[in-house]
Amino acid sequence: MKRKICVITGSRAEYWLLKPLIEKLKEDKDITLQILATGMHLSSDFGLTYKDIERDGFYIDKKIDIHLNSDTPSGIAKSMGLALEGFTKAYGRFKPDIVVLLGDRFEIFSAACAAYISRIPIAHINGGEVTSGAFDDAFRHSITKMSSLHFVSAKEYRKRVIQLGERPDAVFNVGAITCDSIHKTKFLDKKEIERKLGFRFNKYNILITFHPATLERNTAKQQFKNLLDAIDGLKDTNFIFTKSNADTGGKAINKMIDEYAAKNSRKAKAFASLGHLKYFSVMKVADVVLGNSSSGIIEAPILKIATINIGDRQKGRLKTKSIIDCKPVKPDIQKALKLAFSNKFKITVRNVKNPYYKRNVAGNIKKIIKEFPLGENILKKSFFDIKHNF
Repeated sequence: MKRKICVITGSRAEYWLLKPLIEKLKEDKDITLQILATGMHLSSDFGLTYKDIERDGFYIDKKIDIHLNSDTPSGIAKSMGLALEGFTKAYGRFKPDIVVLLGDRFEIFSAACAAYISRIPIAHINGGEVTSGAFDDAFRHSITKMSSLHFVSAKEYRKRVIQLGERPDAVFNVGAITCDSIHKTKFLDKKEIERKLGFRFNKYNILITFHPATLERNTAKQQFKNLLDAIDGLKDTNFIFTKSNADTGGKAINKMIDEYAAKNSRKAKAFASLGHLKYFSVMKVADVVLGNSSSGIIEAPILKIATINIGDRQKGRLKTKSIIDCKPVKPDIQKALKLAFSNKFKITVRNVKNPYYKRNVAGNIKKIIKEFPLGENILKKSFFDIKHNF
């Protein structure tokens, strides 16, 4: 009997990571693939990116709209409630054997809660990581505790998942799934990108993505203003902004991006969503990735691009020497930019080693999800005490 594997996706970035796994699940004749799309995929504010999934030839079994109309705490809490209800109904209808979740966003947390109370095993990708400046940290660790299978991207993260009480034989260090996505992508060249974006590159170019540090109160606007002030005086430099996600404070940042791009149309352009191909093609051409997105921590080093990581949103992640951490204030951002553009640092970036790299990540995940026994005992987890050797 075919194993029904249900993949959940709620954002453009997450889908791009999951795409190689989705492809392998779809190709396997012994697997029935189910896809549920939610969150930012279904919002016009974020580019209606569910269309990217369909353009890639995948069928979305159910779109679960959680009404991302507000980024206030009450608005997000309402969206989480809608997600919990929507996913519970969808699981009842499609009856998956196992649910696949990636990461740590609030809608993914709701999807995990719904699967847990529906007694459906969860396979969680990218557990064990730390981002101490965002809500995501608590969501991620909570999802870990509800999950039965764990696919982590580094040895240190495997240890942390086990430290949370998970059985070592259910925690697999497969490497970062983004490695598969990067190596499978045929990037657009510079002229193609310019044509598709309607925007010319300059001598120097910076890709900017900045999200609120959600565990800080009312800091997003000032921090982003400091970023804009820091870049405003740069000469021969153009900026491509991708807008903030649906976190608390994101709408304020997006308004500031639109205003800046409108006033500086010759050197700046903003996009709600570039899609994975254009986004990483731009990254490959850029001199620096600036902001606090996880893409600057994980993908930029693979592409040998310098990253300036602002503030605490990504605090705790494993980082390569190509990443410059700085405080969210103008002088520190300017100092980081000067270092990033220096010839000495460019040599460092070219020689950086990727701590997340392993081969055939998606294939290894698929094999384990397909073959791992899913009897009743998989849900009855006992807490693994770290006094044991592992």
